[in-house]
Amino acid sequence: MPIFRTYDGTELAYHLVGEGEPLICLPGGPLRAARYLGDLGGLSRFRRLVLLDLRGTGESAVPEDPSAYRIDRLVDDVEALRAHLGLERADVLGHSAAGELAALYAARYPQRLRSLVLVTPATATLGLPATDRDRRDAAALRAGLPWYPEARAALDEIQAGRATPEAWAGIRPFMYGRWDTAARAHAAASPAQRNAVGAAHYYPSSGGPDTAATVAALRELPVPVLVLAGEYDGGPTPDRAAELAAFFPRAEFVVQRGAGHFPWMDGPGDFARAVAAFLDPAVSSVQAGGIRLAHRTWGDPSAPPVVLAHGRGGSSLDWTAIAERLADRHRVYALDFRGHGLSDWPGRYSLELFRDDLHAFLEARNLSGATVIGHSMGGAAALLLAERHPALIGALVLEDVPTLLPCDPPRPPAARLPQEPGFDREVVPSIDAQLNDPDPEHRERLGEITAPALVVGGSRSHVDQEQLAEMAGRIPGGRYLSVDAGHRVHAENPTAFLAALGSFGIG
Repeated sequence: MPIFRTYDGTELAYHLVGEGEPLICLPGGPLRAARYLGDLGGLSRFRRLVLLDLRGTGESAVPEDPSAYRIDRLVDDVEALRAHLGLERADVLGHSAAGELAALYAARYPQRLRSLVLVTPATATLGLPATDRDRRDAAALRAGLPWYPEARAALDEIQAGRATPEAWAGIRPFMYGRWDTAARAHAAASPAQRNAVGAAHYYPSSGGPDTAATVAALRELPVPVLVLAGEYDGGPTPDRAAELAAFFPRAEFVVQRGAGHFPWMDGPGDFARAVAAFLDPAVSSVQAGGIRLAHRTWGDPSAPPVVLAHGRGGSSLDWTAIAERLADRHRVYALDFRGHGLSDWPGRYSLELFRDDLHAFLEARNLSGATVIGHSMGGAAALLLAERHPALIGALVLEDVPTLLPCDPPRPPAARLPQEPGFDREVVPSIDAQLNDPDPEHRERLGEITAPALVVGGSRSHVDQEQLAEMAGRIPGGRYLSVDAGHRVHAENPTAFLAALGSFGIG
């Protein structure tokens, strides 16, 4: 466990979890030991988490002067940690009460910050206090759950000015999206992890941070900021968190569905993917039809656009080699469909929903008329979109796509496989069911496609190439081209795939 000395000589501890570039993580409470953060729902797969025990918590030393617990003085502990780590500019994450600490750090040391992540942040110090009404409205969302009457009674006691330790314990279920065994254990550990004496000094009664000056500084903050709220959280509610996000000129705002105040507990994968996508400078996200879609870009923004749509189980990274080549003359976009990569995994999947993802993405990025290149499932999504909205796609390339005829023999039920980071396994049975019994309308509407279309098949693919060529013939202006490859043509024979694109005027 590493130790460093902060500005006044106090020894502070921090914990390292995971690999990659460091992410300074500040725990809330206020003044709760950092171990409650765990690995932040698997965020440690993407970044090395530097979990700071604030002074007087965890393994850090207790200061002699209680005023050192003040939030505005803890800011300099964060700066001392950055300097100790040797970071010219730091990525900083703050949760709950430490969301305010992280925001104060950003206002005081903007030149030392690379990005800022505020997870269900407290907002009172920033002039946006959570109200009793906020907490009642959030609590009402849980009405009907078996624990609700008792927890609501405890909340009413607190708001009536009759707060007791029992009442505070009674409202814990409201803090979590699921009041399950893990949430109960997490909540039960809180009193022993928290420095209640120090917490009494965290928010000074007088002489504290200048709210107006802080907000003014945040409105000029030049770095990207993610504000992540929980759907069921009462402090802050999503609406209050959105008000905070509006302070920042480069803010991204995400509401994690089904989550409370500890979103990495309620949906570990959802949380880790959202934060990892934000922290990766090569990844951007758009909100499309209520789904967050991550994507990568290459090339000159003013160049003609090309959109790459991956196959089932893939991601935008599958296209890296092809995208780098196309970027010489095009602005290239590669998206992660829902349930894949760093996009949201909502649990519901179909070819039509993937079509809608692609549609919403094109509209969100103002890419009407772009060339769309889709592999397998992504190609099927592009095909369905070209049928429904012919004018939206300028040119269409379909790489070894499903032929929209029933599989013969049918695909057997998918085995229950362990979940992996790359994609949601629920995609497999959903799409297999459609491939076994496709909607005949999709094939009947091939003649409605107006975009010029190139169908590229892999000569060694499991896809029936005669059926694929026949599909191409049904598309007005469509043509079929065979490449010496299996199903993943662009990966197995990129040279020939690029040559095929060149013959179609893309290169």
